[in-house]
Amino acid sequence: MNGTPRTLNRVLVLVFGILVFAVGVLVALIAAVPAVDAWWASWAPAASTQTGRAFENTSIPGTSVSWLWLLAMALLVVVILVMVWWMSQQGTGRRDLIAWSASDGGSAETGEAPGRVTISASTVDQALRQALARRRDILGLSVAAVEFEHQIALRVRVVARQGADPGEIAREIERLTVGMDLLLGHQCPVLLHIASGTRSRFSRAERVR
Repeated sequence: MNGTPRTLNRVLVLVFGILVFAVGVLVALIAAVPAVDAWWASWAPAASTQTGRAFENTSIPGTSVSWLWLLAMALLVVVILVMVWWMSQQGTGRRDLIAWSASDGGSAETGEAPGRVTISASTVDQALRQALARRRDILGLSVAAVEFEHQIALRVRVVARQGADPGEIAREIERLTVGMDLLLGHQCPVLLHIASGTRSRFSRAERVR
């Protein structure tokens, strides 16, 4: 529920994994199969010689520098720029605020000061934590604001104790979020994720499974 390019990430991981796997298989075959080792011993020097000749035959007139090196440097710069762009796309979509009002000039007659009202995701996070602090079936909670389909939504992640009733937790979260919508005067879509992680396995059980 954010702007992370998951499909692109999976494709890149797949391609990288195939390349690493192929190199590993080749190294294993060279070390374990004599025929492959003999082929590599005869192919590698010839390939190195041909590569050296290719660089010598493509030198820039008046210099000893091959234009293949310039091409390789240009490709390296492109790869670096693409990697920077790719890293910048990870986890995008998060927002600090869930609602805000336009700035106004206030009113001297009524004593109103000019300003702008904003509601942050941390406000909702703290409110939910406080409201759920006494529940023994909830071990942890986090709230994040994300941009989803051109609007701000809340992603609520709850770590539940093993044996807890997820339906009851969901109903409680729904009741609290509806109450906050009425209190804040702003309705926000909510994605609730209930998980049971490592922390729940090492916590004392409060509910019979």
